[in-house]
Amino acid sequence: MGKSRRNRARQTRSDPIAKPVKPPSDPELAKLRESKILPVLKDLKSPEIKSRTAAAGAIANIVQDAKCRKLLLREHVVHIVLTETLTDSSIDSRAAGWEILKVLAQEEEADFCVHLFRQDVLTAVEHAAKAVLETLTATEPSFAKLLKAQQRLVWDITGSLVTLLSLLALARDEILEAIIANPTLLRLLFRLASTDIAPKEIFDEAMSCLMTLSEDNLQLGQAILNDQETRCYDILLKLATGSDARAVLACGVLHNLFSSLQWLDHSPGKDGACDAILIASLSQALEHTTANSGMTNGSSSHAGIAQVALEILASIGTHLQETLEKGNRSPSGPGKAEEEWNGFGDEDAMDVDQESNASPDEDDTGQEDGEAGEDASDDSELDEDMERVTGPDAPSPEAGDLDDLPTLREIIKKAIPQLIRLSNIPITSNESLEIQSHALSALNNISWTISCLEFAGGENASIFSAWYPVAKRIWLKTIAPILEADSADLRLATQVASLAWAVSRSLYGRTPSDGTQHRKFISLYHASKGTNAQQREPGQDDNEAQDPFQGLGVKCIGVLGSLARDPAPLDVNREVGVFLVTLLSGDTSQTPPADIVEALNQLFDMYGDEEAECDREVFWKDGFLKHLEEFLPKMKAVAKGIDKRTQPELRIRADESALNLGRFVQYKKKHAPK
Repeated sequence: MGKSRRNRARQTRSDPIAKPVKPPSDPELAKLRESKILPVLKDLKSPEIKSRTAAAGAIANIVQDAKCRKLLLREHVVHIVLTETLTDSSIDSRAAGWEILKVLAQEEEADFCVHLFRQDVLTAVEHAAKAVLETLTATEPSFAKLLKAQQRLVWDITGSLVTLLSLLALARDEILEAIIANPTLLRLLFRLASTDIAPKEIFDEAMSCLMTLSEDNLQLGQAILNDQETRCYDILLKLATGSDARAVLACGVLHNLFSSLQWLDHSPGKDGACDAILIASLSQALEHTTANSGMTNGSSSHAGIAQVALEILASIGTHLQETLEKGNRSPSGPGKAEEEWNGFGDEDAMDVDQESNASPDEDDTGQEDGEAGEDASDDSELDEDMERVTGPDAPSPEAGDLDDLPTLREIIKKAIPQLIRLSNIPITSNESLEIQSHALSALNNISWTISCLEFAGGENASIFSAWYPVAKRIWLKTIAPILEADSADLRLATQVASLAWAVSRSLYGRTPSDGTQHRKFISLYHASKGTNAQQREPGQDDNEAQDPFQGLGVKCIGVLGSLARDPAPLDVNREVGVFLVTLLSGDTSQTPPADIVEALNQLFDMYGDEEAECDREVFWKDGFLKHLEEFLPKMKAVAKGIDKRTQPELRIRADESALNLGRFVQYKKKHAPK
């Protein structure tokens, strides 16, 4: 009966591949299949252990070749590995089997990992992980007393398991959740992160996997904190005090943990832990990074450790906004350009004559013409509304400190000098290009977070006092040199435009421009027309890459408006104002709607204050009001031309711009200079 049962089991396993595989039509592939693929697959199922082991090792070597990989997949190699190789009595065969799956997961699309998950690969991973843990924690014999060859096989299997877990977690959220819910898999990762006997590449891979799993994951954050077997959290804290590759990776896991547990400056966690304690180590790791050494300090997940440190700092820069919000600061909005002021809310509407054409049609926007003017307001109320719209003048820097915001303090004192230096790194290789790009991203995230704070009436004065000289330095040492270099790299141009917008926006018209740099952005805007101006930036997801408000054109317009704000020089204000008005006066079918919306927003900011010198000397003397009034029906047509089903946010913002334009025109008429 036992023999009969084994025969039935073998027949059941063969069912999925019982149908013969047709040879490929390509003669070269057909020849390769006959000469290399079929013989090695035959040996993989041989009753002889040596033949199976040799075949598994051979497949692990050839699977990296694209043609061989394609043929092996056609021959159902995954099914064979999962059902036979991974349960082989030979540890060498099992190690080769895990290597095969790892390489396939690395080389194929994410759908392959989903396929593995549906084939219950996590059960096999859990079984292998349990065996590895038993070997590592055994006392008789201890792991250290095993033969070097035996240790190597254990580490080979471990490396494949951890890499596979990282790739599976990235493929789909449900897979990540399944990994987090498996205590055996977490025990393996915690053990690897806490041991000093693992080879460097295994430690790096385990830490990289923990970084992937712990991002925005409260469950894993709590598991790390509660781990009593290896005391993983305490060891990570100790590792994070260094400046080497291990310290950077530990900082990455701890940053994710602090974020998920909401350990912020004003609500620190155990022993006062928050992101502030990580900045020094990350900055020290960057100190020795040069154009030729960027990849020599260690690597994780195929990226240089310098790039990992920069990515962590970029993430800290983004999460800094939450820190400021929790500390009862007053951010005017999230650190994204598209989420800054869009115009008047209904409760703050200007007094618009009901007979004017200042608002979109009721059937298109759901807001009746003249609705905002039902309750007429007097001129003083209009003035208050306009002040809320256009924002305050730049506050004067006042003495203050950042003792209550240690993360921002550490960023300004320790991180930003390194970010500025690396943003100017000589480009000698792809690695140095990536380092520059990541440095710019980190500066961008930090700058946008600060630019969205409210500085009116001395609010957040200590932050502005600390930020003001730093922002000027970023402009002079990072933005200006890159502008001067006139790079043709569209991705670099998009990054610099975004950074320049954030910095100039935070300086309220006091940007240390040389008086000509606005022309660079005008030229860059024209150069972006007819090209794919929505290049993906590091860290952008698919939604951001498709967002029309993330295009290079919008960013150039944002920079220009910020550079031209009062008290900017009148000649700069005039050139930018003429450019923006000309943009609106042209053929709207040739200008992206997002560009039009942003151009209007910048004009509102530039000329909203009738007390500003540019209002009288530029807006009125150059006749901008006439052009804006003439553009109003065009703007309403632009808004109506946007499909609210496919581009809902763009349509909403275009409708708001049309409404605000009408109100703005009416406001300016009532406040014409006498």
